[in-house]
Amino acid sequence: MMNDYQREQLEALNQVCAKIRFINAIRSDNLSNDIRSYLLFRQQLEAFLSQHFGRYCTQACFENQTSACCSKDGIITFWADVVINVYHSSENQIEALCAVIQKPIYPNKCIYLGANGCQWKIRPLGCALFVCDRVQIEILEQNPELRKQWEQYTTTGRVFRWPDRPVLFDHLEQVFMAAGCRSPLMYLNTSPGLLRIKQKAGLVQNIFT
Repeated sequence: MMNDYQREQLEALNQVCAKIRFINAIRSDNLSNDIRSYLLFRQQLEAFLSQHFGRYCTQACFENQTSACCSKDGIITFWADVVINVYHSSENQIEALCAVIQKPIYPNKCIYLGANGCQWKIRPLGCALFVCDRVQIEILEQNPELRKQWEQYTTTGRVFRWPDRPVLFDHLEQVFMAAGCRSPLMYLNTSPGLLRIKQKAGLVQNIFT
């Protein structure tokens, strides 16, 4: 039987799949225009991660099954993460995600963790920007220039997600909300803390009155 976390993930995935073609059909442009700059950022980020952290993380964590970044029901996925992943996934990849959500391969780890690692085509931004304490100590603290580069990536990541200005993640939530979707994963429109940030930025008004 699925728990609440699994049900939320599956429901979000199903809603996005059901609406994404409709949304593209009724727009004069399409979602690819919205997320082009984000995808470029993710390509650069993944190349950086692979070059500097990939081998370490594979050997130190994944192969030994001690990964702190793939904890059970601990991965925070935003609605926009799901949208972007679905938009760039094949039907087989989406079916595979649906399957692991309902029946995880590793019962005590992240439901998206497969035998060869994460099964997302474009994994959640929170996952991509997470580095554990061991990486902080053994890699970043030993290389100030590398740490500077990493901090720049984390700063750029906020530009897409942190709603102190109009951001892509909020935009994608609102596009799907206008099409009738609702989900606990729509944090930028449901989280009191994030709504306060939007209110201070003048993006919403009188949210708690």
